[in-house]
Amino acid sequence: VYLFCFLSFFLDGQAQVILKQREVSITRGHKTTASMDCLAEGIPDFQYANIHWYRQVAAKAPERTLYIGPSAVFYDDNAYRNKYSSSKKGTNVCTLTINDINDVGSYYCAYWHF
Repeated sequence: VYLFCFLSFFLDGQAQVILKQREVSITRGHKTTASMDCLAEGIPDFQYANIHWYRQVAAKAPERTLYIGPSAVFYDDNAYRNKYSSSKKGTNVCTLTINDINDVGSYYCAYWHF
C-alpha cells in the first residue's frame, strides 16, 4: 500500500498561499497507521483557517474526506470518523492521520476561504 503527498499551490486573493507536503510511502504490514503533515505558508490566523484533506484513487477524481476548522473536524461521510483524523500544530502545520491502512491512495491538503 502506498500513500503519497504532493506540493500544492493556491492563491488567496492577492496573497499567495503555499501548502507543502512531503511524500510519504507506507507498505501494508509495516504499519497500520500513517500520519502526514501539510505545512502552510501565507495563511493569516492559521488556527482559524479551514484546511481540507482529499483522497484520490487511480482513475477517479479527488474526494474530500474531511476538513478541520478553528475548533473541530468535519467529515464528509460518517464512515470516515474511524479512519481519518486531523489536527493543527503551532502556526502552520496541519496533520492528517489515517488508521487501518488497507488501500492505495494519494492524499492532498487544500485551503480556501468560504
